[in-house]
Formats: sequence, structure tokens, C-alpha cells
Amino acid sequence: MFDSLSNRFEGIFKRMRGLGTLRESDVDEVLREIRLALLEADVNLHVVRGFQERVRQRCVGAEVHRALNPVQQVIKFVHEELIATLGGETLEISHPPKPPTVVLLAGLQGSGKTTNAAKLASWFKQLGRNPMLVGADLQRPAAVEQLRTLGASIGVPVFSEPSDPVSVARQGLAEAVESSRDVVICDTAGRLAIDDEMMDQVGQISDAIEPHYTFLVVDAMTGQDAVATAESFHAVLELDGVILTKVDGDARGGAALSVKEVVGRPIAFSSTGEKIDEFELFHPDRVASRILGMGDVLTLVEKAEQVYEEAEAEAAAAKLLEGEFTLEDFLEQMHQLKKMGSLQNLVGMLPGAPPELRKAEIEDDRIAQVEAIICSMTPEERTAPRIIDGSRRQRIAAGSGTRPSEVSQLLRQFSEVQRIMKRMGGKGPSSGRKKSKKGRKGSRVTPPGGQQKKPGKPKLTLPGLEDGQFDLSSLR
Repeated sequence: MFDSLSNRFEGIFKRMRGLGTLRESDVDEVLREIRLALLEADVNLHVVRGFQERVRQRCVGAEVHRALNPVQQVIKFVHEELIATLGGETLEISHPPKPPTVVLLAGLQGSGKTTNAAKLASWFKQLGRNPMLVGADLQRPAAVEQLRTLGASIGVPVFSEPSDPVSVARQGLAEAVESSRDVVICDTAGRLAIDDEMMDQVGQISDAIEPHYTFLVVDAMTGQDAVATAESFHAVLELDGVILTKVDGDARGGAALSVKEVVGRPIAFSSTGEKIDEFELFHPDRVASRILGMGDVLTLVEKAEQVYEEAEAEAAAAKLLEGEFTLEDFLEQMHQLKKMGSLQNLVGMLPGAPPELRKAEIEDDRIAQVEAIICSMTPEERTAPRIIDGSRRQRIAAGSGTRPSEVSQLLRQFSEVQRIMKRMGGKGPSSGRKKSKKGRKGSRVTPPGGQQKKPGKPKLTLPGLEDGQFDLSSLR
């Protein structure tokens, strides 16, 4: 969502670094470019003016840190103001002493309320909660059936009945209490545009179930219209937060950067894809870091820890560094990696990733092609790929629907990774122990604050990605 804005900031800061020192006129020029970048991202004009003025005051004020040069100081100010503009802190979901926790979802038709009701239920379930979905959207045909299908896919019951929305919401809450459900998520009807009937109905539902949290589901693709919609709903419902959908699309980010300051309510969750598990808490600090090209290590580690068993990750890391990592192991790692979401999104979270890597069009279909090649090999060939000769390549290529040259390319890349990892593990011909430690750069993840993850924690093991040797042209 923030790709365009991130590219603009990258260009601005690159030119700043070439200046060495900053005069007041340089600061004015930088702020003018930042203003244009934010306006192009469809950020609310009032928000842009406030952002620009706050950064200016800090740049010309007394806030000076001796460890930072003037350029780094400006980047620090922009980063901190971006965090504040995006909401400041991550919304904490607390639970009342007496369950259930009641959540009401509202929004316009087409914003993704029903799908995100199921995503939110799945999120609560991962936390060990016991949710129930209530289908109070009786306006849209098949809305309740869609919710039932989604609920069945995640093992969450759905309550609804052919009466009226207010009665459904009230009876759904009673059913949740009777069945000892500790979270109730109520999906309500939407319209193509805001009207008095919709507002009156959702207001009555809110009065009937008295939700602990009221979230507005808005489409990030609608830009400033999303902010205007949030203002209208907030006047009726007193929102607790916003769920931003379709953030993986071509939205410019204006809604995300405007909603907190204009509406006064933060973004609570973001829907990062179409799958049920592509849904997460919105972390302003992490998003700000990604906008400025600083990566997002914490989210990357969290995603890895969700799909990797620690013992398996340690075993894979040991094999890799000892030179015993086979194509069979790599296939298993790829299966785990796919569970973490789009590879393009994962690369965007890598700190210090060069712009050409972040912008490269890494298609998941190409990863599937690599998987097909490995699956077309015999167990012996996966363990000892050196035995693969011309006739075997022909057979593997035919079985995977690829060309022999593509099979050879994969084998060369995997061999190169094995060689590099042997050197990093201290087994290479030119690697002493001192050099080996230096070579292990990237094998551990150090989050902000300096606390280092234990060796063997989940990590990306796509061949060559960690050391820059992977041939990106094969993924385009």
C-alpha cells in the first residue's frame, strides 16, 4: 500500500545524504518535497500541514542528538512523526471481567465486513479465545451463508435467523452466553452509500448488544472517502477503531495516514490479503519503519514463529551450517515459508533490503515452479543432487513442466548456497573461526532494543536470499 510513498521518501533522503550538512533552506526544500509526497499519497490536507509543521519545529528547535548528523536527525523526526500520525500505539484488546467480549462490525457494502468478521474470529481463536459469529446482515443476499461457510472453515459457529437484524443480534448474544462463548462478533448490513436507514439500524443493534468494541471496516482503496465514511459512522456509533482492508492492493496510503488525526480513532487491524490468516494488529511503529525502508523485523519474526516449530528450525539451521542441508529439507522449508504469506511482502520486511530487491516482482508462481522441480526428483536425487545427469534433468523437467536449463539453474544456485553456508559454518577451505563468526551475519535477528534472538530461531532459508546470491531474474 505504501510502496509509492516509500519510494518518494527514499529519493528525498538519498538526496539529503548527499548534502552532508543541512541549512535552513535545505530543510525547507526537504519539507516541501515531503508535503508533495504526502499529498500524492492522498493524505488529508489538514494532516499534511500538521505533519509538516511539527517536523519543521523539531528541525529548527533545540532537539539535537550528538550521535546523529543533521540528515539522520531529520529522518528520526520524520519517523517519529509518522508513528504519531499513524496512531502512536498499537490498540490493546482487553476483555471484560464477565464474558463475552462483544464486537460490532460496521461499514459500507463491499468493504469486506463479512470476510473480516471471520478473520477477526480466527485471530481471537489463535489467542485461545472461544468466539462466535452473529450474522445480522439480512440485507445482502447470501451474506449469512457466506459467513457460515467462512465460520465452518475456521471451526467457529455462526448464529442467525430469518427475523430482523436487531433481534438476530440480541438472540445471538444470548446464545453465546448460554453456550459459554467468550467472544461475540456481530456482522451488520452495509449499503452502497451512507443513508439514514442504515445508520438507524446499526445504531439500534449497538444499543441492543452494547458492544465493548465497535470497529468500522473500510476499504483502503477508497482513499479520502474512507476517512469521510469513518467520520459519519463515528458520529453515530462512537467507534473504537478501524479495520483497514485491501492494504495489499494499489492504495496510496492516504486513509491510513489520515484516519487517526481526522476521526480521532486509530487503525486497529489491517487485512493484508484474501486468506483468513492474512489479518493482523496494526502496529504504527512497524508500518512507519516500512514506509522509510527500515524493514519490519518484529512482524517477520512473529510470522515465522507462528508456522515454525523451534526444534525443527534449530535442526534445519544446524544442517544448513554443517553443509548437510538437502533439497528435501529445502522443500520442507518452502512449505513453511508459503504459510507466512506472500514472498513479496516478506522481502519488504527485511531490514536494509536494497530498493531493487524490495521492488522486484517476486511471483509466488515461480516458487511453485521450484517446488514442482524438487517434487519431480527421486528421494535419492534430493539427497545427493550431484548424481543428476543429462537424462535425469530431462526426466525432471518433463515431470515438472519446465526446461532442463531451469533444472540446472536451480541445482547451481542450491550448490552455491551449500558452499557459502559451509564456509559460514567454519568448514570451508578458506574460513577460519574468526571469519566464520563474521560470516554469520543475518543468521540471528536483533530486534530494536538490542535483545538478540536465540540461535536457531525461525529464519528465512530461501537459497541465496540472505547473502544476495539469489538470482531475482528467475522470479520475474
